[in-house]
Parts: sequence; structure tokens; C-alpha cells
Amino acid sequence: MNYAYGRVINDADSHTMETDDWIYEFLDSHELREKYGTLYKADKSGRVVGMIEKAKARAGDPEADAAAAEDPIAGDKGWMAFGAFDASERTRMLDKYGFTSQLVFTTACLAAMGKADSEEEKYAIVRAANKAQQAFCDGDKRLVNVAYIPLDNPAMAFAEAERAIGAGAGAVGVAPMPCGDMSPGHPDHAPFWKMLEDRKIPFMVHIGTGTKTQPKGYHNNGRERAPDLHGGGENLRFADFTSLCFAPQEFLTAMIYDGVFQRHPGLRGGVIESGAGWVPDFLRRLDYAHKSFKRTDPYVQELEMLPSEFIRRAVKFTPFPGEDVGEMIRDGGAELFMFSSDYPHPEGTKDPVGKFESTLEGVDEEIKDMFYRTNYDAMMNYHSSAALAA
Repeated sequence: MNYAYGRVINDADSHTMETDDWIYEFLDSHELREKYGTLYKADKSGRVVGMIEKAKARAGDPEADAAAAEDPIAGDKGWMAFGAFDASERTRMLDKYGFTSQLVFTTACLAAMGKADSEEEKYAIVRAANKAQQAFCDGDKRLVNVAYIPLDNPAMAFAEAERAIGAGAGAVGVAPMPCGDMSPGHPDHAPFWKMLEDRKIPFMVHIGTGTKTQPKGYHNNGRERAPDLHGGGENLRFADFTSLCFAPQEFLTAMIYDGVFQRHPGLRGGVIESGAGWVPDFLRRLDYAHKSFKRTDPYVQELEMLPSEFIRRAVKFTPFPGEDVGEMIRDGGAELFMFSSDYPHPEGTKDPVGKFESTLEGVDEEIKDMFYRTNYDAMMNYHSSAALAA
């Protein structure tokens, strides 16, 4: 294949921009379809549905189709993006750029889960969303469904994760927060983490559910609230953006302190779309805390490695385009960081590779290959992404 960027690239973050009826047919009953089967019911303006219909019409217009396929990453974002919800378009997008593997996260379904009236209904929506995402990915082996699994109910979470993995999911998304008033390292979740380790399925922590934002009181500053960054999928504002790193740090600290990484040495995971400039200092603080509390805390004493060593073995991170990846690598190590496009969300920018490359001047080609390809392979337990493309 003639790779557009001259190299094999794995993409650790992409999304679907779901249609209004995305999960409708996958819900278990007529009642659930009536309550939750329309994702954009609250959009009384019809703006979202209008964009979706306009994007669908492109398929019947060869000129518009060719224009959209020319350079999708630099083109429209959101629902109008090429391959936003059309799997055949996404395949052509992957062909264009030579992406060998691409994680696929939901965009709108998380909000639908949050509207459930009961735990049973929540997991029914989760199941429907995971089935819909799998249907999108099934046509191309390069598309990797990240099945979202809320940990609120350990038994239900295990059952849905087992079902989704059996159906083809290649990764499992979890929220970086206590769920059901329990730490992710609570013994009730032990079967879940063991299954992921045994099946060689990585967990993913992604911006969204569990993400910390400023307490609302800070918004009461006597001024009108500013617009968000650019109408992107997460609707971030300045002060929210600076807090993105806190939830993943708390989650990973729990995974270390509660012994999950120690009991499951084969467990792997990724922290996606939360930035990564904070990672080197986070590792230093973990080890400083270990040194400070090892004398008195029996759980810290039980750890067989430094906290930073657990992270280096188990977790990879995606920087934002525009962050200085070269400096991160020099400060924290080349094994920690990996590429992502965030396609088709606008946060990924119209030239993520170019933005990353601008900070990688003077970095050895082997190290660049770790960033663009092999760190992802290690997280996903692949021996070679190039072999997958063959």
C-alpha cells in the first residue's frame, strides 16, 4: 500500500458520529426503543439530523463523494465527516492514510446511557450501543470496537464485557471513576480484570464519563459563560481542559494501590484523549508517594515494583496534537506515548500527523515508529500491525 504519511500508523482514537436511529434496532423491546431509540430527540432544531441527511446524500453524488474522500482528515468534521457513520466511507478513509488499525469509540451513546431510569435499562442501552458499534466495525478488520462497560454493577459489567468480546470487541472502555460506590480495584471487580487479562483485551479510559470538570461554583464568576473550543464532541472550555488529567490519575493510582496491576501482570490499557504532558510528572509523584508512605502503609509495602514501573508495563497515553511529544519522550520515555487522530472530532485537528511531526525533529526513526505503531501494538497485544494489514 502507498501510505500517505510514508509509514505504518495505528490510530488509538477515532469515533463514530451516530445517526439518530443508531441503536434503535439493537434495543431489546419496543418499550426501550420508544424511550431510548432516538438519540437526538432533544435537538428540537433538527440541526443534527439535517447534517446527517446531508452527509447521507453525498453517497449519491459522485462529485461530492470524491471531494469528501480527497483528504478526509483535513475536511469536514463531526457528522459531515467522511466515514463519520458510513462504514464503507471509513474503510476508504483508512485506505487513504494507511492506518493499519483504528480504535473506534462512541460519541452520542454515552449520553443515552445516562438517561436510563434503572440499572437494567442502562445496561440494555449499553448492550445496544456496543452491538451497534460492532456492526460498524465488522466490515473492516482494521476497525477495533471499543465496547463501553460501566462498572456500576459488577455482575452485569462482566456479562456484557464477556458478550461484547465474544462478538468481536477488541478493547473495553471504562470510566475513570468509582462506579457503584466502589473502587475499580474492589474484589467484586476481580473477575472483570482477570477476564481482560486472560483474553488479552486492553481497557481504555477516555475523556467523557468520569472526566473531571470545574465545580459549577467556579462558573458563577459574574460573567456570561464563554463558548466552547469549537463545538467539538466534548464541548470543552478553558478551565475544564486543564482538569482532564485528574480523573485518569486517580483511576491509575487506584489500579496500582489496590493491586490490580500487580495481580494481573498481563493487563494492558490506554488513557485516550486526556493529553499526556502531565504523565512524566505523574510517574515521579507516584514514586515519591511510594517512598513517603512505604514505611507505614502495608498496602504500599506489598507492591512488588515501583508505581511508575506498573504504569510503564501496562499503560499507554495519547497526547493532544500540539503537545510537545518530543519533550515528553525525552522526559518520560518513548514507551509511554502513541498517536491518535480523534477522527472525525475536531479536537484532532486537520493535520494531527503534521502537528506531532513538528515536535519530533531530531527524534530517531525507531522512536518515531514506537509512537506511530509499536506502542499501540504492545497495548493491543499485537505482534505486528503490519502483519494485520497483509
